[in-house]
Amino acid sequence: MKLTGSEILIECLKAEGVKTIFALPGGVVLKIFDMLHQQKDIEVVLTRHEQGAGHMAEGYAKATGKAGVCLVTSGPGMTNVITALADAYMDSVPLVCISGQVSTSLIGNDAFQEADNIGLSRPCTKYNFLVKDVNDLATTIKEAFYIATTGRPGPVLVDIPKDVSMAKTEFTYPSSVSIRGYNPTYEGNKWQIKQAAEAIMKAKKPILYVGGGVVFSQASKELLELAEMTQIPVDMTLMGLGAFPGEHPLSLGMLGMHGTYSANMAVHYSDLVIAVGARFDDRVTGKVSEFCPFAKVIHIDIDPTSIRKNIHVDIPIVGDCKAVLRELNQILRATVNGNQKDLRKPWWDQLREWQQAHPLVYQQEPDGAIKPQHVVKRLYELTKDRDPIVATDVGQHQMWTAQYFKLARPNRWLTSGGLGTMGFGFPAAMGAQAAFRDRLVLCVAGDGSIQMNMQEMAAAVVSKLPVKIIILNNRFHGMVRQWQDLFYEGRYASSYLDTTPDFVKLAEAYGAVGLRASKVEDLDAVLKEAIATDKPVVVDVPTYPYENCYPMIPAGGCNHEMILEDPPELKRRMAGAPSTGSDEDKDTILTA
Repeated sequence: MKLTGSEILIECLKAEGVKTIFALPGGVVLKIFDMLHQQKDIEVVLTRHEQGAGHMAEGYAKATGKAGVCLVTSGPGMTNVITALADAYMDSVPLVCISGQVSTSLIGNDAFQEADNIGLSRPCTKYNFLVKDVNDLATTIKEAFYIATTGRPGPVLVDIPKDVSMAKTEFTYPSSVSIRGYNPTYEGNKWQIKQAAEAIMKAKKPILYVGGGVVFSQASKELLELAEMTQIPVDMTLMGLGAFPGEHPLSLGMLGMHGTYSANMAVHYSDLVIAVGARFDDRVTGKVSEFCPFAKVIHIDIDPTSIRKNIHVDIPIVGDCKAVLRELNQILRATVNGNQKDLRKPWWDQLREWQQAHPLVYQQEPDGAIKPQHVVKRLYELTKDRDPIVATDVGQHQMWTAQYFKLARPNRWLTSGGLGTMGFGFPAAMGAQAAFRDRLVLCVAGDGSIQMNMQEMAAAVVSKLPVKIIILNNRFHGMVRQWQDLFYEGRYASSYLDTTPDFVKLAEAYGAVGLRASKVEDLDAVLKEAIATDKPVVVDVPTYPYENCYPMIPAGGCNHEMILEDPPELKRRMAGAPSTGSDEDKDTILTA
């Protein structure tokens, strides 16, 4: 029996094990939606905006390790999802986006709701396909999932014209894929791995610099074995959080622009940097010419184009993190001599000195405005036993969550790293919640970023996705305001949000639960109530509006040149500034 292209698409998704897709209909994909409506194996989460659909698919992928799937229509449907594709491309997220297209006879004729989906997506996808013949559809879908999930993961677009979705053909799903010119290297070069093992044994001040590649390759077990066997401290990037237990004695936390003092000092003064699944992003390296100036560099990455792209590497190893670490550990187990803890003691003495000299600190006055760090710290302490999945939007709250929420396992951390997309957190949390209905999923957001995709609360309520959103509400675009305070003499150009909605009422308007904690003594009770609620919840927490996120490496600075607190001139300027961001304080705030 022949099937339509729409039916073939659905059968392909089933064959790939897809259980949930995030979608918004439009004219050219109505046949696909009609077929989805008539089946029961794949859940359709109806989003309110295509960007939300893309971020939900990202969250699903980051939480499960499998490809997330979104479905959008032509024209504005495609242009709206571009931000999510760019975000997934920057962060190496496996995602398959299916877009509708006008009929093949109309392509290039400026038809209604036509856009060049292939041209639009080419810079921000790992690969893209335009299916012109229904006979090619099944093979194309198989190849799309293969490309998205193998090698360095990434987003793949499949553009399906309306007539292809309606046409019929015999359906056969390929059992395997072979793409000429695309053969990712999984096993590392044995000689280079042996060199890496020798360098590790000789190093006196080594550091493991761990990125998101460890999470997607499921190499956390091998990383833990390597660190414990050699007693090497571990720095994690923003994307690598959770790859190594945050409370482990060997963990120094996050490095980079807002990383811990000890993590940044360790990488600067180390004699061997072992980079695993990381890409030497500028937010980590700071001034490239002075990054780890005393160290040899080992770089393990499945993407050969990432190696030596930004930093000189002494021992490059192209391969899957899990496979390379497994072989490296095997060599080290046979060659490690003596007590590694004793051998590394001088290095660890220095690291502990740095940790004690400059820990992460904040001052929460009992009767003062709530500090945002205190909110994150209490949220962590109240939920860590539940092993929650934690999403963030982008800004100060993202950095504070990275600093104070100690993730114990991989695939629990959903954040936008490379693109820094405001509006990412809430839909990403929804994607994770759709994958794990019984898990606790948290979203830490800012009052600016949450408004960028707040409309998805309707989808959360209808689809029964009980995400808990904690808004650190300082009535500013906080990170913008911080930079304006530090580098623009406190001129708050378009950073003060002088009209902020009542988030409690807004949540209730959607049929969700709205809560507020305005005082320090109310915070724990409100958070506990939110966690215990089986509906989507918004917790509005008015916070001290001028709190800055430290440590901070200024743009173009070196890792050891951190700003640790407000400079004296900023302290003088902010003396007497109002402690809230209320409308009554607006004039004082803008002239502070």
